[in-house]
Amino acid sequence: MNNPRPHSGRVALVTGAASGIGLDIAHGLARQGATVCIVDRNGPAAQEAAQAIVDAGGQAQAFVVDLADMGAVNTLLEQLAQRHPVIDILINNAGIVLTQPATDVALSQWNATLAVNVTAPMVLTQHVLPGMKARGWGRIVNVSSISGVRAGTGRLAYGTSKAALIAMTGQFAIEVAEWGVTVNAIAPGFVDTPMIRTLHGSSKQSTLLAACPMNRLCSAQEVANAVLFFTSEDAAFITGQTLGVDGGFLASGLFIRNLFEIPAATPAQGLAA
Repeated sequence: MNNPRPHSGRVALVTGAASGIGLDIAHGLARQGATVCIVDRNGPAAQEAAQAIVDAGGQAQAFVVDLADMGAVNTLLEQLAQRHPVIDILINNAGIVLTQPATDVALSQWNATLAVNVTAPMVLTQHVLPGMKARGWGRIVNVSSISGVRAGTGRLAYGTSKAALIAMTGQFAIEVAEWGVTVNAIAPGFVDTPMIRTLHGSSKQSTLLAACPMNRLCSAQEVANAVLFFTSEDAAFITGQTLGVDGGFLASGLFIRNLFEIPAATPAQGLAA
């Protein structure tokens, strides 16, 4: 019989956990018995998220941090060292995105994007690894993006940062694998979150749907399910991998909906024997 609380006694840290994908991940880990450290720059939302987990019978604490501020990140590390000397599960989920032409990206925007999407995950990963190695078990999951695998219009800083996060996943993975620590990445497609609706319109009218073979947006819970898989014992021998949760987007290549219903410009001719 499967253990419904496989992470009992473990501590999980989830960044960007006050809303969206991170919130679903936090609730999932809490249901599986983990004490969840909710890290987010939105203080009230982080406190509300932690309280919701506690009200549901789980354990959670909120840490209010702007991951773009390395001084604030260092303060977080000090707090964690005092309250949770060992982090068993790290989910680097927080990310920022600004959609604009590549020639218009200001250096300040570039630096802020890489600070949150790449540098903070690197620093947090370095922080948790000694404890994981000492205990002979650990799970690290980086939430990247399909924009880190294939280029997208207006995603110079975001796509570059998410590609770097995928590369970093492999770098860490091969150096810690022998200690029973796995490091993997998720590459979500178009997820139905407030951010994606702000950037691209409503889920029913989104221009992104035409690019997705499943013809719908992904839910935050579907991404969380993939993250939870990577934290499970079922994934104990999987490391350094990037899993697309994208409705077939990355596999689609030249995807034309209703291709076979479009009349050919020239009627097909029979092949000569």
